[in-house]
Amino acid sequence: MKSPAQLPPLPGIGLKPEHYAQALQSASASISTPLAAPAWLEVHPQNYFGAGGPPHRWLSAAFEAYPISFHSVGLSLGSASGGDTTELDQLAQLCARYEPAMVSDHLSWSGSASNRYPDLLPVPYTDQTLGHFAAQVGRVQDRLKRRILIENPSRYLAFAGDEMDEGDFLHLLCERAGCGLLLDINNIEVSATNLGFDSVAMIDGIDPDLVGEVHLAGHAREDFGDSMLLIDDHGSAVSELTWALFARFVRRAGRIPVLIEWDTAVPDYAILLAEAAKAEAIMREHAHFGPQDQAYACA
Repeated sequence: MKSPAQLPPLPGIGLKPEHYAQALQSASASISTPLAAPAWLEVHPQNYFGAGGPPHRWLSAAFEAYPISFHSVGLSLGSASGGDTTELDQLAQLCARYEPAMVSDHLSWSGSASNRYPDLLPVPYTDQTLGHFAAQVGRVQDRLKRRILIENPSRYLAFAGDEMDEGDFLHLLCERAGCGLLLDINNIEVSATNLGFDSVAMIDGIDPDLVGEVHLAGHAREDFGDSMLLIDDHGSAVSELTWALFARFVRRAGRIPVLIEWDTAVPDYAILLAEAAKAEAIMREHAHFGPQDQAYACA
């Protein structure tokens, strides 16, 4: 097994079975304009917890061709009883087998002592929750022997007893746990619209030094007379507001690994590449460049 590759500060896509063959065929293509191939891939490791078979043949081939990020959806770090130990053991085994470039999970919970839910449910933003969640992240990092990223959630309701805002909670979590942030900008748009806070203020308040990866995705909209609800379904193109927030963030952050996340109503491979090309164009226009970024700027 080769040494793990770092995620380059370029656009990647979420790898779906529908696109296995095309992703491998385009792996040697130059990332010119228009984008001919993603620079990296992200997968949900829970889809590869089996011992072998076709999923692992495809995943092994993908690892030979691309840097890969594992985006976990099952650790349930915010559960009162603690994260799921079985999921963590399986994730640790998969990480040892493949050595991904990055591992991430969510600021959420999805299970109790006796039930599991197919949702990433929000946690209250209190000091007690912060201490509990930081301890769970620390346990994961100790088990995996690596720093992980935690993704900001999409929210539909806020807890009445919140003691701090989301940005403060995320920054304190990184400080206490030593983790980084996976900044999902679509989730900021969804939460800000649903809960009535300022998405621009939240973007401006995020410390770029904590962000190891950015996610861009689409959402659904439900209208209710004079109000609306955004649903984080990852089933459409990135919205204009999310693009604008992304451009605003990279003006401060510079180039960063950015993922086009499209999990439902999965489109043709070419559509994903077109979204990735748009992300690259925004970084070329708006990101400042350090010496280490010049090779990517000229790619």
